[in-house]
Parts: sequence; C-alpha cells; structure tokens
Amino acid sequence: MEAIVFDRFGGPEVLRVAEVDVPQPGPGQIRLRVVSAGVNPVDHKIRNGWLAQVFTTTFPATPGWEAAGVVDEVGAGVTGLAAGDEVFGFTDTGSYAGFALATVVARKPAGLGWDEAAALPVAGETAQRILDLLAVEKGETVLLHGAAGGVGGVAVQLAVARGATVIGTASPANHDYLRSLGAIPVAYGDGLADRVRAAAPQGVDAVFDAAGQGALEASVQVRGGTDRIITIADAVGAQRWGVPFSADGERGAEALAALADLAVTGGLRVEVAGTFALAEAGKAQDRSATGHVRGKLILHP
Repeated sequence: MEAIVFDRFGGPEVLRVAEVDVPQPGPGQIRLRVVSAGVNPVDHKIRNGWLAQVFTTTFPATPGWEAAGVVDEVGAGVTGLAAGDEVFGFTDTGSYAGFALATVVARKPAGLGWDEAAALPVAGETAQRILDLLAVEKGETVLLHGAAGGVGGVAVQLAVARGATVIGTASPANHDYLRSLGAIPVAYGDGLADRVRAAAPQGVDAVFDAAGQGALEASVQVRGGTDRIITIADAVGAQRWGVPFSADGERGAEALAALADLAVTGGLRVEVAGTFALAEAGKAQDRSATGHVRGKLILHP
C-alpha cells in the first residue's frame, strides 16, 4: 500500500510516499481502508522532533492519529464489527496511509460525511478532556485561544453547550465564524490582555490554550495567576509559566459515537478547511503549521 513515511526529524521535505506492507490486525484491532485522514498541528510538531520527549517516534514513521474508513479485516476478539462496516476513530498505526489499524472506533452514521468523521476524534477528545480538566461549568467565562481551529471550534461549541460564556481569540477574518459558534471574538497579538478584559470585565474563570504562539503570558495576566489554565499547544511556555501541558488522554468508542450523534443532529458543527491528496501531506502540514486554519484539514489516501 502507499503511505507517507519519514525516516528522520525535520521539515516537510522529510515526508515521502512509500510502498509499505499492509498491516495485519492483532487481537482487539480492526484494519480499515482509509477514506479520510485528519491532519493535526501535533503531526508537524512530531515530525520536527519538537515533542520527542512527549511522544516516542520509531523510524520509519507514518504520521496521523485519526481516520474514517471501511473495515477491511477484524482481529481476534473483535465483536460487533465486520468487514464492510463504515467507522471512524483513532488509529494505532499512522493514518496517512491506504490502510491503518485501530482499536478505538465507532460506527460512522450515514448522515455524517467521511471528511467530517475523520475530523472528529482528536478535536472532540481533546476539547472534551480539557474542558473537563478545567471543570468548566454553567455561568463561567472561558478564554479559548485558537478558537477557530479544529480543536478550538469544537471546544467553543461544547463550552457553550455547558452554559459557559466563551471569549475566543482568532484573526479578524474568523470573527464572524466564532460568533456563529456562540463565542465572543477578540484579536490576538499585542494588547491581548486588555482586549480580553474589555470583552470580559468580570474576568475569566478558566483558560484553554489551543494556539500557543505566546498566549500564556496574557492568560496569566487576565487570570491573575496560573490556576485553571491549560495548554495543548505550548510545551515550552507551560514550563516557563508553570501551567499544565496536556498532550493525550483516554479514548473511548462511546464518546466518539456521542460526538457523531451531535454532528448529525446539528448540535455540533464540523468545519473542514481543505482536503489534500496523500502525496500532498507536506503541503497540508505546512498549512496546518501556520496556525490560521479554520477547522480541520483532511488527507485522501
């Protein structure tokens, strides 16, 4: 099968299309033919070696954490799924490939598109996990950096559904989009803390940093300390400012199914920013690395 692989850390030039063996499912695993694979900011950070202390990379490596596709084969002990079923979820092997192995998947509803399904697992799990860790409740105000991105857009909607007020940072071009999700937009950059205070004169109760790019300093300023601030995008800043960096959590099929139901019934808007062929993986990661993507980027093997 064709897959994207890299043999060393570096820029997008280290990614190449290679012919590799089709993986064989082990106990509890399914093999899926990948229809759509999600591209996440963590992908280019792992490729560059910036997260080597957080995630172990064994070369040659195939990027990608999430996919939607058709079950091709099931391993020993797998029940409730069979060849031909349409599923989406987290991949155990890289998702930038024609086939991938997975353990945690859910059935893809007929009303959910392939690209939208592939965009849900990482963004949905991350958004839910951080909101839970921050213990966001009804009536509170949350400052969410990178609110127009894949994780940010989902987190805005889940926080609003909890009854929270969301102050979302984004470029001015994405402010109308954030308003449509229920957030109060503010522009990032110099003077951010003052703009947040103007938008939330009562203060903010929690901060969810999904952007990095120096947002933690302003976050500490508006919170008046480091309590209830979590970043998923700035490991270096987390150490500097003494706030938690959260990289991964528990993954469950039931949570995936619940997200899919929300997306199908209109309770969750899934934004696909663009699609790329498998051979354009480097281009997709470059666009992701700009930090200005509205929603999620998708690869089509």
